[in-house]
Amino acid sequence: MDHPIKRDHSRFRKIVKGKIRDNLKKYVSSGEMPVPKGGGVFRVPMPRIDTPRFKFGSRGEGGTGQGSGEAGDPVDGQGQPGKPGQGEAGEGEGNKELEVELSLDELAQILGEELALPRIEPKGKKSLESTIDRYTSIGTTGPDSLKHFKRSYKEALKRQVAMGTYDPKNPVIIPVRGDFRYRAAQAKVEQQNAAVVIYMMDVSGSMGDEQKEIVRTESFWINLWLKSQYKDIEIRYIIHDATAKEVDEEVFFKTRESGGTLISSAYKLCNEIIKADYNPAEWNIYPFHFSDGDNWSTDDTKLCLDLLDNQILPACNVFCYGQVESRYGSGQFLKDLSTKYTETHEKIILSKIKNKEAILDSIKDFLGKGR
Repeated sequence: MDHPIKRDHSRFRKIVKGKIRDNLKKYVSSGEMPVPKGGGVFRVPMPRIDTPRFKFGSRGEGGTGQGSGEAGDPVDGQGQPGKPGQGEAGEGEGNKELEVELSLDELAQILGEELALPRIEPKGKKSLESTIDRYTSIGTTGPDSLKHFKRSYKEALKRQVAMGTYDPKNPVIIPVRGDFRYRAAQAKVEQQNAAVVIYMMDVSGSMGDEQKEIVRTESFWINLWLKSQYKDIEIRYIIHDATAKEVDEEVFFKTRESGGTLISSAYKLCNEIIKADYNPAEWNIYPFHFSDGDNWSTDDTKLCLDLLDNQILPACNVFCYGQVESRYGSGQFLKDLSTKYTETHEKIILSKIKNKEAILDSIKDFLGKGR
C-alpha cells in the first residue's frame, strides 16, 4: 500500500503537469524554456498553484468577542483613515512563481499530449550497437562491491550443516573465502536507433532578434521531442547569408550578418555533413531550415531544389522548412517550395510561422506525421 505522502506527491505532480499543459501555448509563446539541471531533469518555472484555504471575510457584523461595545460597532482601528508613515506598503499579494522539476520524458509527454503527436517510427535500417552489462548471474569471483550477501550466507550455512559444525542453539554463521558469491555481468549487445538534427538558419540582415527568438524556442521543443524518441541524438548547426558555415549552439542563436542571402550555400554544407558523418543506412536524419523567405536569385532557388531532389531528400527522414515572417522578407522561398512540393509530399514539410503564438502549430506541422 502506498504511503499517504507518496500519494499526495503523485497527485501534486499530476496537478502540476495539468497546469503546464493548460498553459503550454502561453508558456511557449512567451519564450521561456525549462532550464536543464542535469541527469535528464528540467526546472520549470510556473505560476503559483492556489490551494483551498479559509479566509476571513470583510463583513463586520456578528461574531464573538470580549469587552464593551454593541454588535455591529467597528473594531478599534478599522475604518479609520491611515496616518502618514503607518500601515503596510501595498494591499495585494505579489506574483509568486513555483519552480518544479520534470524529467525530459514528462515534458515530452505534455508536449505530445497537447499536440497529439504520434511516436516517431525510425527508418527500418541498421542502427547503432551499444553494449550493456546486465547482472543476471552469480559467480565465485568478483570485487567486494558486487558481493551477494544473501547467497554468500546460504553457501556458508550449507557448508557448516554438511560438515556438522552448525549449532542450532548458537546459530553463528562464519563464511570463508570459498563461500562468497558475486553478481556476475553478462554483456548484451542492443540496437539503438540514432538520429541527427541539422539546423540551418538565415542570419542575413532581414532576420531580426524576434525571428531568432522564435527559432530558438521552436528548436528547443523539437529537440525535446526527438530526444524522447531516440536513445542517441546529435545536433549540428549551420548559419548562412551569402555563405554558410557550421557553428556551435551559442553562435547559432547570436550571430547576425548584414549581407545578402544564398540559401544554396546552407544546403550544400548540409549535404557535405551528411555524406561525411551520417550514413543514411545507419542514421535517422532531420534537416530543419529557418528563413524569412528571401533568396538572392531564381537561379539559386533552382539550385536549392536540385540539391533537395537529388541529395538531401533521398538521405533524410523528413526535411522541414519553417518560414519566419519578417517585415523585411519577401517570403518567396516558401511559395517556390509550395509550387514544387505539394502538401502530400512524403519527405518535405513546410510551415509558416507568423509570430510566437504560431510556434506550437509549427511544431505540430513538423512532428505530427511521426516520421
